[in-house]
Amino acid sequence: MRLYVVAYPELDAADYQLIDDSRRQYDRLYGMIDAHITLVFLVDDMTPEDFIAEVKQQTAGAKAFDITLRACTINKDTFSEHYFAFVVPDEGNSDIIKLHDKLYSGKLTHHHRMDIDYIPHILIATSLDKSVIKNIVDEWNTKNFEFIGKVKALDIISFENGITTVLDRVVLQ
Repeated sequence: MRLYVVAYPELDAADYQLIDDSRRQYDRLYGMIDAHITLVFLVDDMTPEDFIAEVKQQTAGAKAFDITLRACTINKDTFSEHYFAFVVPDEGNSDIIKLHDKLYSGKLTHHHRMDIDYIPHILIATSLDKSVIKNIVDEWNTKNFEFIGKVKALDIISFENGITTVLDRVVLQ
């Protein structure tokens, strides 16, 4: 089973709609999972029960936090020829990174990809054509957008055959 931990930041409906509109047009995963920030990437060597227990142990006492996203950036996928457009947080960035690192500090240590920079983000577009992604990023950044929200929970999910299933939820205090 392919296991992950994601956060769905609570954003204003109009802001969420802008993200969703871009994802609908440019994201190949649109419809399989809502706009999110991934904190733990593919884990496939644990039972769901053990994974859930580990996530809950590592997040015990974790607090909800504010998030503000104001910039869009380009990222080249490490594993394919795809380019990504990410909306990235200013406020909340360090909270996400610390939570990400904490989740990888116990039984998930061997899954922590130290050779890839962790960039907290919400994916808004993918393309094999870097100029398409560059144009999307430039368009977003000229809008001077500001999405203000809160991360109040983490979802522990499985992703199999294009279907996302929520296995459990950790509510942040």
